[in-house]
Amino acid sequence: MGPDQVTRLDELETVVTRRLPAMLNEVRDQLADEHPDYAEFLTEELADLVAASAGFVRRLIDMAAEPDERLPELGSGVEQTVFEEIGRAQYQQGRRVTSLLSAYRVGARVAWRHVSEAALDLDVPAELFASLATTVFALVDQLSESSLRGYLQEQSDAVRARERLRDELTALLLSDRADKAAVRAAALRAEWRLPKHAAVVLVEDDNELGRELVFRLEDSCLRLRRPGAVVAIVPDPGGPGRRAWLARALRGGGAVVGATVPLDRLPASLRIAEVTARLRRDHLLSDDPVFADEHLDAIIVHRDDRLLDVLRRQALAPLDELNESARERLSTTLTSWLLHLGDRKAVAEDLHIHPQTVSYRLGRLHDLFGPSLDDPAVRATLVLALAWGPPGEVDETG
Repeated sequence: MGPDQVTRLDELETVVTRRLPAMLNEVRDQLADEHPDYAEFLTEELADLVAASAGFVRRLIDMAAEPDERLPELGSGVEQTVFEEIGRAQYQQGRRVTSLLSAYRVGARVAWRHVSEAALDLDVPAELFASLATTVFALVDQLSESSLRGYLQEQSDAVRARERLRDELTALLLSDRADKAAVRAAALRAEWRLPKHAAVVLVEDDNELGRELVFRLEDSCLRLRRPGAVVAIVPDPGGPGRRAWLARALRGGGAVVGATVPLDRLPASLRIAEVTARLRRDHLLSDDPVFADEHLDAIIVHRDDRLLDVLRRQALAPLDELNESARERLSTTLTSWLLHLGDRKAVAEDLHIHPQTVSYRLGRLHDLFGPSLDDPAVRATLVLALAWGPPGEVDETG
């Protein structure tokens, strides 16, 4: 490029830089109707934007002077910083980034009109004029990318911060150290509306589908990864239609839903869910999902399996002298007889055996247990020992 062209470009930079306030004011006027907030921003931040735009003009002239060079990415200069901050502010104020990029296109058109007018007035050669056009819109694209990057970074930062606050709230709610004031403060920071009641949903961590279903639950649900499990807190699970929604949302994922409790009792709901998950894992419960409040009797009985084993060994000691096959037949018959309140016909139908077979087995049981089998207290103990879990497994403890 010859000395004359260099001089023309230097003059062009001076003229365009001098026009910057008028150029930005024109952009402001064009945005006033559809984007009044942006117009106000241009008014309030005019000085900073003029300074940033001066860098834009310098970059424009430098690149137009070397049309064969690849247009570089914006560096860490003031123009990138300013436009990234504009993108961040856009997210912070809850505005759509598409509106901002649309406003940039308006700015690009106005900028090119001013640059082209100045270039024509200075008799800039045609090849430089074409290079200027390419460079103007390419640089505007880069500035738009800077704002989009700032917007997405702010969005990502906000999401991470929100998730961290929600994790802290969830951990607090599931701990035994949560007082009402601390919970209210944590909920306020996490922007989570405190419900009157909630329940814990638990899925084992190695259950990929279950984890996915938990993380698909509506945004009002809190989620937290714990050792070996993913936990969610579901607000107001007893509300209209909520139970059916939970059943649909979790179906097929092997989830358990703890008891519905006031917020300060959520640790108890978690403990109930953990026991319920163990019973499901041991095939003692088979619903999918399992609602713990439908199986409170089994949960109570199996809360401490060591005590239950002691009870079983003690209550079923009269069966110890039998072989495994006989123990299984008689314990199955005894379980059915207790659950059907002594109705032999119901027992026969339940076990698919002849009523005379039922009578024979019951006679054998009376021989083994003696008069104690007619004692209501003994029967209640036997129900605890037999009614939950596979009887064959129970008998083997003896």
